[in-house]
Amino acid sequence: MSDTLETGLPSDHPLRLALAAEAHARPPEPVRAPACARYIAVLVAAEDRAREIEHLGALCAAHGVAGPAAGATHHRAALGALRLKWERHGEFSGYTWIAPRAGAALFAAHAAAQLPASWLAAIPGHTVAAVDVELVAAGDPALAGSAAAAAAAPAEPFEGQLIGGDIAEGAAGVATDFRLHAGCTRFLLVDRHLTERQAGRMLQRLFEIEAYRILALLALPLARELAPRVLAVESALARLTAEIARGGAVADDEALLHELSRLAAEVESGLAASQYRFGACEAYCGLVMRRIAELRETRVPSQPTIEEFMTRRFTPAVATCRSVQQRLAGLSERVARASALLATRVGIARERQSQELLRSMDQRARLQLRLQQTVEGLSIAAIAYYVSSLFGHLVEAADAAGWFHVDAAIAVGVALPVIVLAVVLVLRRARRHFEGEAAP
Repeated sequence: MSDTLETGLPSDHPLRLALAAEAHARPPEPVRAPACARYIAVLVAAEDRAREIEHLGALCAAHGVAGPAAGATHHRAALGALRLKWERHGEFSGYTWIAPRAGAALFAAHAAAQLPASWLAAIPGHTVAAVDVELVAAGDPALAGSAAAAAAAPAEPFEGQLIGGDIAEGAAGVATDFRLHAGCTRFLLVDRHLTERQAGRMLQRLFEIEAYRILALLALPLARELAPRVLAVESALARLTAEIARGGAVADDEALLHELSRLAAEVESGLAASQYRFGACEAYCGLVMRRIAELRETRVPSQPTIEEFMTRRFTPAVATCRSVQQRLAGLSERVARASALLATRVGIARERQSQELLRSMDQRARLQLRLQQTVEGLSIAAIAYYVSSLFGHLVEAADAAGWFHVDAAIAVGVALPVIVLAVVLVLRRARRHFEGEAAP
């Protein structure tokens, strides 16, 4: 209530302050040339998150500074002349160390050289990217004899063709070869007239370009593994579709339906195993291209830009992952359509069989009714015969007893129509009674 009275606004949403502060939670570290920086990105399992905090806290405690709080997602600390920045992301964590540049030669020592080697090696997780950056002023003696004047990058720290150019509208130059040197990718950032914050932002963009590039490419081995399976499923589906088009017996259709179900399970298994990695590849690729655009590169003679390098060497790999993902999704839809078509045909065939069965049952019921009517007619004759015989014996007995004198044959002949009519009426009544009991 006090916050409401102070601001004159309705009460805050529980997440409002945290979300408002999120935009300012991880600002780039301001840097001034000459300086060197090392960045390490490590994939960390969920069960190692707490150990990661403890490990980082132990380093801070050894330098007499406060460590990260439990559940923290970022932390900054000054370890003497060395500055530390730690950030936790969705599936990885990034460690940045920035220190004054030492030595005349480029990349003579990395920024985290003063840290215990055992502590660096024991960081929880697996390294996916490691970057060393040297930030030097345009007039630094280490740049003498540059082989690439526009970027002021000598060839010695690199191998093969240099990649880079002017960035930040000419305020700086960058050079790299995107090769691993002692396990790290090297970037040389030449400061012409960058502010400290601009230099910090450029460093962070270079770190993220390399980290997100590798993280995006984690999907490439999976795509290469899935490609033969996708091709096999496509061939099997084409064969099954051709068999469906030819048509066949219901038993054959049911066998095809079982085969389609197996293919559907295989495709869905591939989708489930790759959906997260391929989705992450798309997201990381977008981040890489945005960070490159934020560099505002300008091409220099005889040297490809970072954007050109990524277009030639990075985006085809992403396109491969995207192609496998699209083929898997398309296969899933095609298998579902083929299964639905075949299931419909099998259902129609079964309904036709059911109709034929019902028709044959109806015919049997009619035959049974006719037989019953025939038997009923014979039953009337038999019962009338026995009743008339009994009646004749009664007349003969009465005649023998002298009760009356009537010829038995004449009496039976006269009574026979009445007997037949009575038997018919009794049987019809009995049949109606049974039919009434059988009715629902």
